[in-house]
Amino acid sequence: MLGEAHHRQDKKVVPVSEIITLFPTRIYRAEHEDQGLIEDLAAAAQVLSVDDEAGIRWCEKNGYPGYTSYASLDDLPWRFPVFKLLQKILDRHVADYAKVLEFDLNGGKLKMDSFWVNVLPEGGFHAAHIHPNSVISGTFYVAIPKGAAALRIEDPRHQMMMAAPPRKAKAGRENQPFVSLAPQPGTLLLWESFLRHDVPMNRAASERISVSFNYNWV
Repeated sequence: MLGEAHHRQDKKVVPVSEIITLFPTRIYRAEHEDQGLIEDLAAAAQVLSVDDEAGIRWCEKNGYPGYTSYASLDDLPWRFPVFKLLQKILDRHVADYAKVLEFDLNGGKLKMDSFWVNVLPEGGFHAAHIHPNSVISGTFYVAIPKGAAALRIEDPRHQMMMAAPPRKAKAGRENQPFVSLAPQPGTLLLWESFLRHDVPMNRAASERISVSFNYNWV
């Protein structure tokens, strides 16, 4: 008995370790193949980029390299039926995304409160930014020519990493400080509005067209 007790004391206890994953960043992606919808959105965007004088002036004044209706129009679904149709589609996807995020809306709902067109010519880009005072933001992609830039998402912890070393070149996507998501015409991307993102320079010879939006809790 004494020998057995001594043997048990001599055995090394191997600690058990585990990795606990917390606070995931979830990006919602869907693909739409309705060519009629995509073509009608492209046509409407081209009309706006020529006829929206207030938006054109804002872009020139603020050095926006292309056209956006962000600061000039807030009634796209009223102006073009295709935007009204797109809004109905987006409402359904945002509701699905909210379920994945397990939001407790407490009897309220997520409602679109801004909706705008972006047309980036060759050389156009969109600097890194967030969408403050919103819950969910996203983009529906209309025209993505070969060579057009992807959407680049930044790790939201990036600014708090202090003296952390850089990630390995072959680190997994979940550990990269930046991740690029390459869309195609008909791609829908949704993300939580606190995520910083940017669009690098459009190196395609033709225009990159997209429709962006924000949803708020009401």
